[in-house]
Amino acid sequence: MMKMLLVSDLHYALPHFDWVLDRASEFDAVVLAGDHLDVSSLVPLESQIVAVRTYIRKIAEVTRVVVCSGNHDLTARNGHDEKHAPWLEGIDHAGVFGDWQSLDTSGARVSVCPWWDGPATRDDVGRKLADDGIGRPARWVWIYHFPPDGVPVSWIGSRHVGDSDLNAWIDAHQPDLVLSGHIHDAPFRDDGSWISKIGSSWVINVGRSAGPIPAHAIIDLAGGTATWWSAHGTDEQTLWPIRQQNQG
Repeated sequence: MMKMLLVSDLHYALPHFDWVLDRASEFDAVVLAGDHLDVSSLVPLESQIVAVRTYIRKIAEVTRVVVCSGNHDLTARNGHDEKHAPWLEGIDHAGVFGDWQSLDTSGARVSVCPWWDGPATRDDVGRKLADDGIGRPARWVWIYHFPPDGVPVSWIGSRHVGDSDLNAWIDAHQPDLVLSGHIHDAPFRDDGSWISKIGSSWVINVGRSAGPIPAHAIIDLAGGTATWWSAHGTDEQTLWPIRQQNQG
């Protein structure tokens, strides 16, 4: 079972990538849950990609890297003529698990989902999750940039802004954990949160906060805990009793 560091929405903040690189060796996996690039930056996307891929490779030299695309990361069109992030689908480095891939370890499976831009790619994601659910181990974790709708992790202060397709997939498959991002302020809003639950599935969105250290969560699958840190405070959640860690 893995101990994971989760960050999301770094948006080409290189000091935050430096912090992740410095801490990476403490974990069995680092999860980068989308929006690594920043389309509003003055730095060309091509240059941003070179820098971010370099960080990913450096992190992979000390631990596994699980990295999915977000809406800022889409740079080309796929065979469906829908936007995608090919630079995250083919990082040729051992220990890097990008869009469409899965990581299996003893007792856990991590499914990496891309940001989909249209119905055909959305349907491909649905098929991937159905396939990955076959023979699922004790713990199943999804990496999916857009949080589900109607829960505190997608609250923007006046309404929920989430992905209802993800809600349907969670209802159908009940993964143990979904690691997301996208809604930067959800953890810091009244009635928002960094963690929510749908059925038996936990969903985490660490949010985005200023300062030298990015908002992040440390997830201990074996210990059944998630600890969240941001410049605004910290919190901890028990995900499941330790006695259940060897079941399934």
